[in-house]
Amino acid sequence: MRSRLLDATLSCLVELGWAGTTTTVVSQRAGVSRGAQLHHFPSKQDLVVAAVEHVMQRRREQMDQAVSNLPADGRTRAVLEILADYFTSDLFFAALEIWTAARTDEQLLSLVAPLERSIGRDTHRHTVALLDIDESLGDNRRLIQATLDLIRGLGLAATLSDDSTRREHILDAWADTLEAQLVKS
Repeated sequence: MRSRLLDATLSCLVELGWAGTTTTVVSQRAGVSRGAQLHHFPSKQDLVVAAVEHVMQRRREQMDQAVSNLPADGRTRAVLEILADYFTSDLFFAALEIWTAARTDEQLLSLVAPLERSIGRDTHRHTVALLDIDESLGDNRRLIQATLDLIRGLGLAATLSDDSTRREHILDAWADTLEAQLVKS
């Protein structure tokens, strides 16, 4: 039941946005009674924070699985594709709705900001692992952060239109840059 509520919350955030995501709509979409939903999550904020944690766990699982599927040749470009897939996914779009709402809601911000910092650290750590580099060498740490900022920006652009062709060209160019600049251990 809990998982159904969290999945319904994410789908509501993607389809209806923050304002359209109400606990009533979520419980209807999850197929559970309003009382059952309130038992697990007494407020919209509680539900959303749990959904963020759920997103974080799913992202970890996706990244862990991705490590085992990377090709030996073209690894850097494959890693960029994995990251781009995440930053153009429903999980990212749901998180974006929460970030936007938290910007002007101090209570929500106080709940979401620590989770987002944790997610950011996890994503950074997973990117380092996916690229199989030592981030303490050279400019590796800054290059990883630039990579995440670039791809997050491409994800933001994807919320407004399908820019997949442009994104592919940018990722190709950035993969070449990373290959030339990353210090391998």
